[in-house]
Amino acid sequence: MKVKSLSAGIIVTRKTQQGCYFLLLRAYNYWDFPKGIVESGEDAFLAACREAEEEASLKDLTFPWGKIYRETEPYGTGKIARYYLAETNVSEIILPVSAELGRPEHDEYRWLAYPEARALLTARLIPILDWAHAVTGC
Repeated sequence: MKVKSLSAGIIVTRKTQQGCYFLLLRAYNYWDFPKGIVESGEDAFLAACREAEEEASLKDLTFPWGKIYRETEPYGTGKIARYYLAETNVSEIILPVSAELGRPEHDEYRWLAYPEARALLTARLIPILDWAHAVTGC
């Protein structure tokens, strides 16, 4: 399959006294991490940061693992999603209204421990979460 588009996103982790959690966003019945299309000429890492802010109002992310990433296999019409790893101390996520849609892009968010996050994700994203879990220890 020929790659026709690249999306970039961030797997956001949050450590608490109760454990470590991953941020998942829901659009309809589909759960994913904050991500979106990399615009022409845009750096993928910066696009991922932009999407985290646009979709979940996350501005103060830290990247203790640097700019390492993992990509999905091509899906749909030749799309690939690239995910970076970040941490935040923010627990309350704001799902802002998209100017294009006139509503938030996502219907819900959840902070989930690894097993619960894994249970909600599609087969395409499970290897991505497994990688994030192995790298971050979250």
